[in-house]
Amino acid sequence: MSERITEKIQFLKQKRKAVILAHNYQINDVQDVADYVGDSFGLSQQAARTDADVIVFCGVHFMAESAYILAPGKTVLLPDKHAGCPLADTICVEDLKKKKEQYPNAAVVCYVNSSAAVKAESDVACTSSNAVKVVDSLDAEQILFVPDGNLAHWVAEQTIKEIIPWDGYCVTHQRVTINDVEQVRHAMPEAVITVHPECQPDIVNLADFVGSTSAMLKFARESEHENIIVGTEMGILHRMQKENPYKKFYLLSKGLICPNMKKISLEKVALALETMEPKITVPEDIRKKAETVLERMLEVI
Repeated sequence: MSERITEKIQFLKQKRKAVILAHNYQINDVQDVADYVGDSFGLSQQAARTDADVIVFCGVHFMAESAYILAPGKTVLLPDKHAGCPLADTICVEDLKKKKEQYPNAAVVCYVNSSAAVKAESDVACTSSNAVKVVDSLDAEQILFVPDGNLAHWVAEQTIKEIIPWDGYCVTHQRVTINDVEQVRHAMPEAVITVHPECQPDIVNLADFVGSTSAMLKFARESEHENIIVGTEMGILHRMQKENPYKKFYLLSKGLICPNMKKISLEKVALALETMEPKITVPEDIRKKAETVLERMLEVI
């Protein structure tokens, strides 16, 4: 069944002159059919420079918005229009404007996990892979960092700038507990623990390595450890295992499953290419402002 759907996707992809981008957290089958699998930063880079006519974005809504912002001449499809992000939903433009009034001298750094409208109201965007570099690249000494408070705390520990965090968090990474870490330490003392900076500070402080999904993948390739505990969404295990067949990877917590990232299936990818829906667009006035914010992010490598 999956082979027939995969063949259909490949046929439609050629017909539509499309490229399929998938986040590291997507289900295995979707990752395997994608032309590029990566983190938010890498996916943004791909969207900005693709020569395809159609971008099928296998991720969540804010990611598809970013693709349209960077490639407005392309048709951007999100195979499931209900694939959202609770973290992005923790901030709206009205609340951000009020906070900016409280800190008039602060530069606004928005995590890429935010809506196009919030990006348009910010000075620069960042991903977890370049957040510290983005903050340090700014002239301002005071940084309003939105919307992930855990990532803001992690950045604050690596910069001399004053970080003002937003009270938002990723519900998936927030589920990881100290008990989870203690249990795996006891069960597998020889293993190394790597976590995403979206986890709570107490968890981050207990880890052996902290980094974005791309950094975690690099760590997995280069580490001498054969057993690696992974503290981020379970989808990344598929790619880690493919790239490192002689190592073993274990999920740090059973709660590390994002239901929104699991909404997209091969059937939905095929249907999107067939019907050319659902399309994701951004109003031009917002898109132009957000484009500048994302381009500044892409300049900081």
